[in-house]
Amino acid sequence: MEYSQFESIQHAEQTLPEKVADQISQLIIENQLTSGDKLPNEFELGAQLNVGRGSVREAVKLLVARNVLEIRRGKGTYIADNPGQIDDPLGFAYYSDQLKLALDLVETRTVIEPWIASMAAQRASEDDIVQLHQSRLLVEEEILAGRNHLPKDKEFHTSIARCTHNLVMPKLIPIITYSVELFGTLNGNRLQSETIIGHRAIDEAITAHDGEAAANAMRQHLKQNRIELEAILVERKRQEPSKR
Repeated sequence: MEYSQFESIQHAEQTLPEKVADQISQLIIENQLTSGDKLPNEFELGAQLNVGRGSVREAVKLLVARNVLEIRRGKGTYIADNPGQIDDPLGFAYYSDQLKLALDLVETRTVIEPWIASMAAQRASEDDIVQLHQSRLLVEEEILAGRNHLPKDKEFHTSIARCTHNLVMPKLIPIITYSVELFGTLNGNRLQSETIIGHRAIDEAITAHDGEAAANAMRQHLKQNRIELEAILVERKRQEPSKR
């Protein structure tokens, strides 16, 4: 009874656009809409929810900010990729010491990502493996062409998480992808050959459905990152006296 009263108070404090946003979210869930699916237009949504077009428009803005929806000019409103997931949900960008953060992120990834790779090897479907392989090749293509490979690198690690078919894993991806981006920024995108070798080993182990080999390949991949970051830390400390 107490929970119901609290829930009623919560809803009473919501603005109309917030309530409409919740209703649209519920429609998305009930209709099992996924990334790339198109949402009904403002008139249709207003009729379904019995609200005005302005309220629908404001609700859509709220859901765009939450990365649930995206507006494509001239086409309409669509379900976003990874709806509800934002790039930096934990506010990593606001940490002042990004090198310390990078080291801590690698430490955290060393705990969880070998397990993710192992689960991916055990559970990946043939379609998953094809996508993972293609993702890995795109990273190599960017590196060999001398382009910034970090966006594709993040997609590779995201593909591994998706191979687990664990609903929670993709939600942890911002921890991994932020770490990938930060590492590349701090080390100037060095270790490119090591990245190619590491990704190939992980890909091959998952393709072979060898969980132990996948976990070991991921540990080795992360070990290279940690060693590089520790070298950057040593160099930074070495230069500190000269700044005084």
